Amino acid sequence: FHAMGGREGLVDTAVRTQQSGYMQRRLINALEHIRLEYDGTVRDPHGHIVQFLYGEDGIDVQKSDHGEAFNPSRLAASQTMVDSGAKATKTEIETLAKKYTATFNPRLTKLVIDALNKSNLSKSGVETVCKKGLSLYNSARAEPGQAVGIVTAQSIGEPGTQMTLRTFHFAGIKERNVTLGLPRLIELVDARKKPVTPTMDVYLEKENKTNREKAIEVARNVLQTKVSALIADTETDYSTNIKLILSEKRLRERGCSVAEVEASLSSNKKFKMEVTAELITLNLVEECDTATAIGIRNKVLNTTVKGVPDIERVTLVQKDDEWVIQTTGSNIAKLLEVKGIDKRNVRTNNVFEIAGTLGIEAARNALISELQHTLGDQGLEVDDRYIMLVSDLMCSRGYMQQIGRHGIAGTKDSVLARAAFEITVPTLAHAALAGEVEALRGITENVIVGSQIPIGSGTVDLYMQVSKKKSDK
Repeated sequence: FHAMGGREGLVDTAVRTQQSGYMQRRLINALEHIRLEYDGTVRDPHGHIVQFLYGEDGIDVQKSDHGEAFNPSRLAASQTMVDSGAKATKTEIETLAKKYTATFNPRLTKLVIDALNKSNLSKSGVETVCKKGLSLYNSARAEPGQAVGIVTAQSIGEPGTQMTLRTFHFAGIKERNVTLGLPRLIELVDARKKPVTPTMDVYLEKENKTNREKAIEVARNVLQTKVSALIADTETDYSTNIKLILSEKRLRERGCSVAEVEASLSSNKKFKMEVTAELITLNLVEECDTATAIGIRNKVLNTTVKGVPDIERVTLVQKDDEWVIQTTGSNIAKLLEVKGIDKRNVRTNNVFEIAGTLGIEAARNALISELQHTLGDQGLEVDDRYIMLVSDLMCSRGYMQQIGRHGIAGTKDSVLARAAFEITVPTLAHAALAGEVEALRGITENVIVGSQIPIGSGTVDLYMQVSKKKSDK
């Protein structure tokens, strides 16, 4: 067993290195041309805006103090040592803080005001802290021309190599299998339409969330119940009829009635129904061969009686004194029609479905949250600004795009940049056919032709005014 474990570890590492290496290559190709402009926006070389403000606060991660521009509590504490005078009032603190923190993002402003209120600084001390804070904030800002794209790609790609490859179970819950680690990260940046293990967390309304019986009732309405889950046996006389023998125990467990089963099958015109107690006889309208009869039987067994399609399993879990339904399978649009659930608090790990149901902004937020959890569960700290940039780029066209040849890398404006990644010859052939023009604004194109790349100091064009020679008088 030890030898088997060792071999598995070696194979696992080899496969993981290959997968994370390719993921990092795709990330770099998709993000390499993204840079910070003079107006604080993040754009591609053709002027398309990806973010209006880098990381939503314009702070350079490498210059920041644990993600913030500076630490207000530490500043206030160091100023307290040299400060003297009467403690400033709350109004004075708020007035001064608002004057100096106008350019800060709201979270940092709140941190500054909280730190100053907790300290015993005088009015002049408060002003000193605000001035120092403003100076630190300005020096921590990201600079125009900075290659924020490449830094982002490397910051997400590098921890990918350290991730675990296998699928784990959630601690304590054997009912639902969840993709974690590198496969989940690749699934997210690939914008897969169907995740391998779609799951949902469904929160309940008012009395349902505290009462277990009512929560079970809602869970029964969520779980997809097919005819096959309610029958004990089927008998098929292939030429004339199909008999469904219903199980009383299963009907009770799923909260279904014979009438509901009958109603779900009533729309089918290929047979007429006879119902007696727990037996439903389907008399076929036309005599048919065995294969057709089996096809009809399978269709009947797959008919949904109640519940939400695609929800294969439900589990009731208690979180902070309230019952939450955890599902295997995901279907937001249909789930929102179920009574008794809190429609504002339904979560799914299927980002594509969120984009289709709730819109691109919701999908962007879900993508950020999923990436944070995937990396965080493995104990890897990646700054939120990097995760935001990748999510914003993937959603920047109003629909989800993958990071790869069928997404961002394949829809770049530059012909040479598209050809340099994958599928080179067809890309060049199509470009020639369409008569595309190469503007040489990105990185790859300029490396290919040997020009200066438009990143950092290369973003600036210098013009020199040559003074005219003074004519001899």
